[in-house]
Amino acid sequence: MQKRFAKTRNLHPSDAVQGFGISQQAFCNAKWSLYIRRHCLPLLSTPFELQNDFSVAILGLSKFFREDAAVTAQTMLIGNRSCRIYGEAHTEYLLLQMTGEHELQNMDHEVTAIAQSGRNFLFAAVPVKSWNDELSPWEAPAVWGKESFGGKAADALRFLTEQVIPALKQQFALPRNVRIILGGYSLAGLFALWASTQTDLFYGVAAASPSVWFPGWMEFEQQHPMQAQHIYLSLGNKEEHTKNTVMAAVGDDIRTLHSRLTARGADCTLEWNSGGHFKDADLRTAKAFQWVMEEHA
Repeated sequence: MQKRFAKTRNLHPSDAVQGFGISQQAFCNAKWSLYIRRHCLPLLSTPFELQNDFSVAILGLSKFFREDAAVTAQTMLIGNRSCRIYGEAHTEYLLLQMTGEHELQNMDHEVTAIAQSGRNFLFAAVPVKSWNDELSPWEAPAVWGKESFGGKAADALRFLTEQVIPALKQQFALPRNVRIILGGYSLAGLFALWASTQTDLFYGVAAASPSVWFPGWMEFEQQHPMQAQHIYLSLGNKEEHTKNTVMAAVGDDIRTLHSRLTARGADCTLEWNSGGHFKDADLRTAKAFQWVMEEHA
């Protein structure tokens, strides 16, 4: 026994238990059985309580492992971009978000909030190199500062549909009918809305504080309606109160867009959040993805 222990003590636990002729599954089952006997069963007094609380414990553990798996990130190189991936294979939902460098530091927090929905999903954060260029549907002059918009959203959408989605489907064995939800915050939210005018690939759009003030967007969408049937819109209640005359139209524009989509029969909601544009962007985006998954699964 000592010799066998000496050989296995430096191994990974899954290899070590096999060294003793114990399967990894049996070892895990034994650990949870011991845990439940020590910590759960002493609290029970009747057979009914035993059966009921045991079921609750198992459901709780299952939910814990789903959430733990969802918020464990891995990196996957797709094309020339290093995408951050969270979640599970063989899942029902594929969540896609175009992300800037400024958003990545809070991405774990966002995905943790999404995981509270209890839905099984695969989430891909796809980085953009130039926020104003890659996410704008057409060229436009600068609205604030000196940085104009390059109008290269078509290239970004092509990258999603021709490289990102096929790669994720293959790598994670996603079903052919996986429900794809495209979401994002601010200009990435506008990109998600615009992308839905170009293809019927997306089951839903999760647009948190989208830049619907973008020059020409409202007129374009009226002529090229969105094709997704589940659309979440939100805005901070202070966002329209700005001295920037272009961006000040965001409140009226998003109200009009919501009314327009509802009149067409789309499943759409508009949620007003407290604060300005830069408050709780990660949690607002998480709520957007949650709504599309939870309410309309």
